Amino acid sequence: IFHGFYAEEKLVGNLASMSTSERIKAIQKMPGTMKKKREIRNKILKEITKESRRHSTQLSCCPQCLQRTVVSFRRFGNSLSEYFHLLQLGHKTLKIIGANFGTSVLSYFIFLKWLLAFNFFSFVINFSFITVPQLVAAEPNNLSFTGLELFTGAGYFQETVLYYGFYSNATISKTENGPSYNMQLAYIFTVGIYFVICFLILLFSMAKSFCRNFINPQIHSGIASKLLCIWDFNITNEKAVKLKQKNISMQIKEDLAEVNREVLNFSATERVVRIVIHLVCWVASLGTAVAACAGVYFLSINNLKVFVKGHKNDLESQAAMLVLPIVASLLNTFMPFFYSWLGHLERFQTPGHQIYVTIIRNIILKISIVGILCYYWLNIVAASESQCWETLVGQDIYRLVLVDFIFCLLGSFFGEFLRRIIGTIVCVNLGLPEFDIGRNVLDLIYAQTLTWVGILFSPLLPGIQMISFSIVFYVKKVSLMMNCQPPRKVWRTAQMTTSFMFLLFFPSFLGVLSVIGVTIWRLKPSEECGPFRGLSSMYDAVSEWIKILENYTASEWVVWIYHNLITSELFFFILSVVVLIITYLYWQITEGRKTVIKLLQKQIMN
Repeated sequence: IFHGFYAEEKLVGNLASMSTSERIKAIQKMPGTMKKKREIRNKILKEITKESRRHSTQLSCCPQCLQRTVVSFRRFGNSLSEYFHLLQLGHKTLKIIGANFGTSVLSYFIFLKWLLAFNFFSFVINFSFITVPQLVAAEPNNLSFTGLELFTGAGYFQETVLYYGFYSNATISKTENGPSYNMQLAYIFTVGIYFVICFLILLFSMAKSFCRNFINPQIHSGIASKLLCIWDFNITNEKAVKLKQKNISMQIKEDLAEVNREVLNFSATERVVRIVIHLVCWVASLGTAVAACAGVYFLSINNLKVFVKGHKNDLESQAAMLVLPIVASLLNTFMPFFYSWLGHLERFQTPGHQIYVTIIRNIILKISIVGILCYYWLNIVAASESQCWETLVGQDIYRLVLVDFIFCLLGSFFGEFLRRIIGTIVCVNLGLPEFDIGRNVLDLIYAQTLTWVGILFSPLLPGIQMISFSIVFYVKKVSLMMNCQPPRKVWRTAQMTTSFMFLLFFPSFLGVLSVIGVTIWRLKPSEECGPFRGLSSMYDAVSEWIKILENYTASEWVVWIYHNLITSELFFFILSVVVLIITYLYWQITEGRKTVIKLLQKQIMN
């Protein structure tokens, strides 16, 4: 016992003499449980504190206080890192879902949680740099609130910070000689920088997920590693132990199903029949998507004629415009059930193939509907006689987001709850329903696409979407636990999250960038509302600002960057080439690591 105590004291002394980074790496590489490592780390911190007290007579007051502050912040950071996971949304819920329903269903909730964080980030940026300055200088709203505005987005909300038209084009200043705030530049720079950050985050997330699940999947998966190395010996609670056992069991089942997947051999006749069935199903899905888009377009034109050209702006007329979002949500709700039925009719060999085909068909439908609506907004509404066409677009998107959220909740009730009642009471042979991953994921991508399109016309829309995603998370969780059964065929879906992010990036995010680009560079803003009133385009606000900066020698570097980088096609071409070269080198390095790991695994097996 004395020898063990002496060895531990010697280890603590050696680690205390190291630098902070070296000490952290040494503790991470030590064998042992997390609990033991925390104990050693706490002893090291105490040893460092004792050493600082011993040399306190040799230190001046300021360095001593600085050292104590550093140690205190380090302890505070360690405490935060230990308990931060307890504050994450649905941390325990995700573990329960993964243990009971597998990673295929879990990937949907991880994706939903990721989108929730995305919208929180967007809301904080817009509210801080656009809404708060406008609230400082806002005039009181004289319109009456009736409650119908919650559904229509019109009336009282029309004269609030919810929509583009309410924002001023003036320079805001609380005092005469105090600092000023240019709303035009704040509006366009906030939206532009936000989309640049989103672009980088999506690229990084896709690259990280692609590397983990496609290029080098054996590092993060493997039956032997899961069986021998995945258990956490700090778990002592009986419920946590059982949950962890179920989670590991489900992961091993998925890996075994992937390894033991059978390849079916069909005769020539059967292959021809399957090809014909696939072709018929694709023709049916594409035909219904074209018909749905045509219906949405003609309904949009009819609504514009009735409400804009008829100059009917009362709440009753605005409430009648709920017809368009209701029809669009009905199509987005019931068409995926038809696509799921087509998937069952085709009888794919694996559930993954069926889900991917269903997702492709749904994304064609939903993005086509959004594309038709964007064409209607940018080419017809923007050229109409409306006094503030940007606010009209914002109201349309608000209604679409709200009605889509309501239909999402109704889909959980009718599509899962009533299906469970029918499968357990009326027709027992049907059994409990399975969670439709493809349909639910595409609902999220559709809602996020609307939010991105609407940010320019309704800056607070991400906050509304954040609330709706939070409610959807818990409603879907309760519906899953009460109404659904685990997938009948166990299969591994490590690459599913990567596919979700790719679909969110293309065609969703890139399509939104094109819409925002056309709006900022090509369309003329309204003459009587919004921060860009009186300009030929929104981008003219930046051009005029650069002309003002040319008169100041201290701002020459900003003007140089604008003329030589921002407006230079050559710069973006070189930047694209550099990005491609870095991506290629990263891929080569990853392939080299993959080869080395395979050789090490062969040596271990031998």
